[in-house]
Amino acid sequence: MKSKLLNAGRNVFVVLPDIRSAQNVGAIFRTCDGAGVSKIFLTGYTPAPIDEYNRARSDISKAALGAEKTIVWEKVKSLGALLKKFKASGVKIVAIEQSPNSVDYKKVKIGKNESVAFILGNEVDGLPKSILSKCDVVAEIPMKGEKESLNVSVSAGIALFRILNI
Repeated sequence: MKSKLLNAGRNVFVVLPDIRSAQNVGAIFRTCDGAGVSKIFLTGYTPAPIDEYNRARSDISKAALGAEKTIVWEKVKSLGALLKKFKASGVKIVAIEQSPNSVDYKKVKIGKNESVAFILGNEVDGLPKSILSKCDVVAEIPMKGEKESLNVSVSAGIALFRILNI
């Protein structure tokens, strides 16, 4: 039996654990709107579009350009519990991260009706091994230059649009 997490058809989720930059969060909201993401989950210290006093955060809305009002989002306490819900619901979990076990993101295939959750790592430390071990796929965007990685919001756009074939 499917959990209430899923709607009919394909569900696309984005999970943002411990993202420090409100501007990155806003940019990811805007990208998710363009990619047709069903819901964004914010975990850890990732800032939400609404602060603890129920006020809109201008630093997120500036980058999101209104997408923070069009994308369904939820602040979640436990990333582990969320991943368990995804697993129980048959959602494929894809980490966008560099890892010894990673595959080229261009090789990741998601079925047309398959639900998927993309997890993006912290700007400095990425995703811990304890989270990567719970993912179905760890997808890496290869780097050709001298820098090790891309900005998390840029990585989100590249991975979402390529893997979802948009």
